[in-house]
Amino acid sequence: MRLSARTQYALRAAVELAAAPPGPVPAERIATAQDIPRRFLDNILLQLRRAGLIKSQRGPDGGYWLARPADQISLADIIVVVEGVSQESERFPGVAGPLAGVWTALREYEHTTLTEITLAHIASGSLPPL
Repeated sequence: MRLSARTQYALRAAVELAAAPPGPVPAERIATAQDIPRRFLDNILLQLRRAGLIKSQRGPDGGYWLARPADQISLADIIVVVEGVSQESERFPGVAGPLAGVWTALREYEHTTLTEITLAHIASGSLPPL
């Protein structure tokens, strides 16, 4: 599985919010902590907000926070928002035909794993048994 830089930044920003104390976290603090270009981060945060994964508040005490508890937001939730859902159905000719089933099984395993791991797991540094 290849994740775009945008998706990696989105995951890092979400984990930063998961690890933050309660209350709004300014975008500049997220950008600095995770070494994400600020303009790029602003677009990612907007995308996550529109998807309902984070909330925001404007003003001097403004910032971003998770819309749900960190243990209720999986890595898959973030990836689907940024990357979308792949609807690929591959077919290969001749004796290579069974490879399509291998790739499908691999994608299903990846999705299951990413659904089981939450932002809380990453923020706490303790992954669930896989």
